Amino acid sequence: MDDDSKGSHLSVVLDLSPTHWELSSRDAPENTYPLTLATFLSQLLAFLNSHIACRHENTLAVFGAFPGKSIMLYSSSNAVLDSLSTDVNANSYPPFNIVDSTVVQRIMTELDSLEEHQEEAPTALVGALVKALCYVNRITLPTSSNSKTQSNGFHPGVLPDPRILILSVSPDLSTSYIPIMNAIFSAQKLKATIDVCQIYGPNTVFLQQAAHLTGGSYIFLERRDALLQYLIMSFLPPPSIRKTLSVPTQEQVDFRAACFCHKKIIDIGFVCSVCLSIFCQPLPVCTTCRTKFPMKTLQRLNAARPLLATGNSTRPSQSRMSTAGGPVTNNGVGGAPAAPHGGGQIANGNTNGARCVFHLG
Repeated sequence: MDDDSKGSHLSVVLDLSPTHWELSSRDAPENTYPLTLATFLSQLLAFLNSHIACRHENTLAVFGAFPGKSIMLYSSSNAVLDSLSTDVNANSYPPFNIVDSTVVQRIMTELDSLEEHQEEAPTALVGALVKALCYVNRITLPTSSNSKTQSNGFHPGVLPDPRILILSVSPDLSTSYIPIMNAIFSAQKLKATIDVCQIYGPNTVFLQQAAHLTGGSYIFLERRDALLQYLIMSFLPPPSIRKTLSVPTQEQVDFRAACFCHKKIIDIGFVCSVCLSIFCQPLPVCTTCRTKFPMKTLQRLNAARPLLATGNSTRPSQSRMSTAGGPVTNNGVGGAPAAPHGGGQIANGNTNGARCVFHLG
């Protein structure tokens, strides 16, 4: 089968936090374009049906991130089983009926089952992302030469064009920094693109990094009343077609990291030269790998903190690393650069790149 006949796989991760969707639907002066969950679902289903209608070989999976848990709402591999329990409508395309009824029904069931105290729990967005990556890994595994077609509809030797779309309404959770970075590395190995659409709330630092490092698009939705247009124009084309299209890209990426000690996003942090763990203050012993640092190094880093904080606001956003032998260029990504032995300090900028300064003990 040639490349022109390959299908495309799309996994959609939905942020279904009841609290933030309630805030998104309020008609307030600071919320110029309110968007309710019902309106969001109607536009989402139109987008999902558009993906299915583009090519017969296209596959789809939908994952829901609820407070404290994440579940699979729909997958193309289970579409045949779902069709047996769905009323047949002769005036509509059967796959559309299956997607619409399955996704909406399972979302409403899960939301109705939530207790009042559970609604305030953090949304399991990372769990849904990891499940989406596991699903992508399963459908891209090569099959035996004896099987004619995989269970997901793809022929042997033909891998789908995998991508993951995250629709988020929640702010960053500092405790999710390490799991998200691990998910980014897994997506890179799977060659899966992660796209992000921030529908409500502030820009998310970690999801910006996920989209940037996997070659995806990050869009902060300013006009929520035009959600469907954003979805179709920006996220419907697969990565193989985006090369010939003008898809929105990020002009600036926030590469700040979260410290391993207090799980908070920091501008200036201290990096262990052995395991690259990040801390918001110098420690005599790394809590991750138990490496001990010289006292002279710790004193030098403490003395340099005010100077680095001042220089970080005046220097351009260039990734550089200073050692005892002189300055060298360093392409640090996501607050985890390659560090020389002896401990160091990392000062993250709010734009492209991170300025890293290391002092040898």
